[in-house]
Amino acid sequence: MRFLTSLAKEPKHSELVSCVAWTTSEELYSCSDDHQILKWKRLSDETSTVANLSSDIYATDIHFFPKGLGGKGKQPAADIFVLSSADGKFHLVSNSGRVEKSVDAHRGAVLAGRWSYDGTAMATAGEDGQVKIWSRSGMLRSTLAQTGSPIYSISWAPDSDQVLFTNGRQLIIKSMQANAKPTQWKAHDGVILKVDWNPVNNLILSGAEDCRYKVWDSYGRQLYSSHPHDYPVVSVSWAPDGQLFAVGSFNTLRLCDKTGWSYALEKPNTGSIFNIAWSGDGTQIAGACGNGHVIFAHIIERRLEWKSFEVLVTSKKTINVRNVTNDARETLEFRDRIIKTALAFEHLVVATTSQCYVYSTKNWNTPMIFDLKEGTVTLLVLAEKHFAVVDGAGIHLYSYEGRLLSSPKFAGMRADTLSAQTLGISNDTVAIRDKADEKLVHLFESSSGKTLDSKPLKHKLDVLEVSLDCCGPASERRLALVDKNRDLYLTNVRTFGKPPKIVKLGNMVTSLAWNDSTNMLAALSDSKLTVWFYPSAVYVDRDLLAITLMEKDSSEFGKNPQIVAFLGNHVIIRRADGALVSTGISPYPALLHDLVTSSRWEDAMRLCRFCKDQALWACLAAMAAYAKELNTAEVAYAAIDAADKVEYILYIKDLPLKEARNAEMALFCGNHQDAEGVLLQASMVFRAIMMNITLYNWDRALELAVKHKTHVDTVLAHRQQFLESFEKKETNKRFLQYAQGVEVDWEKVQAKMEMEYQKERESPQAKPYSK
Repeated sequence: MRFLTSLAKEPKHSELVSCVAWTTSEELYSCSDDHQILKWKRLSDETSTVANLSSDIYATDIHFFPKGLGGKGKQPAADIFVLSSADGKFHLVSNSGRVEKSVDAHRGAVLAGRWSYDGTAMATAGEDGQVKIWSRSGMLRSTLAQTGSPIYSISWAPDSDQVLFTNGRQLIIKSMQANAKPTQWKAHDGVILKVDWNPVNNLILSGAEDCRYKVWDSYGRQLYSSHPHDYPVVSVSWAPDGQLFAVGSFNTLRLCDKTGWSYALEKPNTGSIFNIAWSGDGTQIAGACGNGHVIFAHIIERRLEWKSFEVLVTSKKTINVRNVTNDARETLEFRDRIIKTALAFEHLVVATTSQCYVYSTKNWNTPMIFDLKEGTVTLLVLAEKHFAVVDGAGIHLYSYEGRLLSSPKFAGMRADTLSAQTLGISNDTVAIRDKADEKLVHLFESSSGKTLDSKPLKHKLDVLEVSLDCCGPASERRLALVDKNRDLYLTNVRTFGKPPKIVKLGNMVTSLAWNDSTNMLAALSDSKLTVWFYPSAVYVDRDLLAITLMEKDSSEFGKNPQIVAFLGNHVIIRRADGALVSTGISPYPALLHDLVTSSRWEDAMRLCRFCKDQALWACLAAMAAYAKELNTAEVAYAAIDAADKVEYILYIKDLPLKEARNAEMALFCGNHQDAEGVLLQASMVFRAIMMNITLYNWDRALELAVKHKTHVDTVLAHRQQFLESFEKKETNKRFLQYAQGVEVDWEKVQAKMEMEYQKERESPQAKPYSK
């Protein structure tokens, strides 16, 4: 990936250009020390003068009111912008160039002016070391901070509730709430000149006079620090989707990945690039240059890989496709500019400014084409049967035939802040992390867009990442989530009215991915690459989880690697220097998944005997126990020397009734409520009572006995025997109350119990477990 830069032959401004800002993805405004505001139309390559400012106004910053908050339409042009200037004022200017209002804001120059993301407020920073908050109409609300040194740059937090600003070599995050303690840290060895805070990935970018740029998280932890450049870094800017950022210095323009490594370096003859602005669709940037030029740079050569296919966006409207197995090549031409591309599950989806193209990897000649209703596409996420398109209007699910399936939404949803980490889709489910309350995950049905449950899934901490598995039936869909402590949890999506069971799988997880063809999960955690061959084992037998995984030392991948994809038997990892590394895992777990999915238990056992691998036997044990395939479970547990579990499975196999066996298997998996529910539904009250007695759940056992008016004496007799064995006396009031009215005769109780068991054996439904 690199920049394709373009400069006019002669500079349009006669003095240095101090700031630039886009109104739409094709129209740019630039301000210069020659007191002119110019409008650049990219499609027609025209430049026109919008306004000639008075000679005492030297612009320092320009920022348009956030798009989409004012009016409706395909791509509403922002209609007003704030212009900060060196005379201590900021000016509210309409896009026709008329100054609507000028406000005295700071002593000395106003160095920065920024609208909040929700458009309700504006922050300014000045040479006097103050940060001030203003209303939309330009009325002073509060002075947020007073420092002793000039504040060169400010940026709003994603929720518009905090402001990040520079203070010499320090960065400070100050909350809008009066009593909140600010977060501050020493960030550079020189004065910090520029900061940017991205609303999608919540990461902070800073550039300084120490000639370095750095990436931070919102807690002030350093994620990346660049090598020193030749000159101070004077401008940094995030792409709207948070995947890339641009860095400007003297005669230097750099394109970087969000983790910090550099894609490309350009050395244009521009002088210092004082300000960088990304177009709304994230395909091009504009830079304000010290020699009066405005530099435009378009991103080309974006590369996508999936299995044997390689896709390269070679220009604004052209894509080259190559199949590396037979070196077959295709060139795809488009009418409009390409904005987003995604390749997975045998399909390439390309979003342009007005249309969406869906190609099958089997046929590159006849794509499905449909028009995009609303503005710019910010995200494409693919699943096996359909894909999600995210734009200004929300999330839309389309089939690969181009048919709109649904548009899931909830109150307060902000589609502009969604990323591949906060939106997960599978064949039947959509998971969206809530931006307003990050503990919530909203779950929807793919086909209808309806919510799965009356309430969203609530985690105890803020959720950073969500990911849905993509194989198996909808009833067994699992959601993996990573919270802000970097702990990895697994939960079932369809709970059927019960509270969701959220189980912890691992900690210190930095990156995760589900396998594309089986429900295996890979994660990078604590300097290890961990692959769970059967994560659902956690719902069957917790003891097996530690055996059903593979761990590899991840030090070979360098510091801070990221999982890009988990395809077949390969985990593809991007190292901190940008290199892609593929590491293999055993092919046998995937084979086992396929055999179990098609109920070929004999073949599955044969595979495990061939491999002689504990992890594989443990996977088979968990799969068989989940599917209530007792013969296979018995063999598999025996192979991993779990004698106690083998014995319990043998006991279950001897039970005469299918319902009793199902209940005992539910108990085996730790679901005692499900087990009790199965028994009561089958009117096996005696079994339900005995199960609660075995679990020492005395109150529930007595409650069932009283409710169904049967075996009260059985419960009392077992309770009495239990207390006698510990030489204790009864203190529970309910048991004392019933003990007075019920005569307990141990021999009679035993006879009654034997009669119940006999009745089960003689029942017409009684069938031995098939050998």
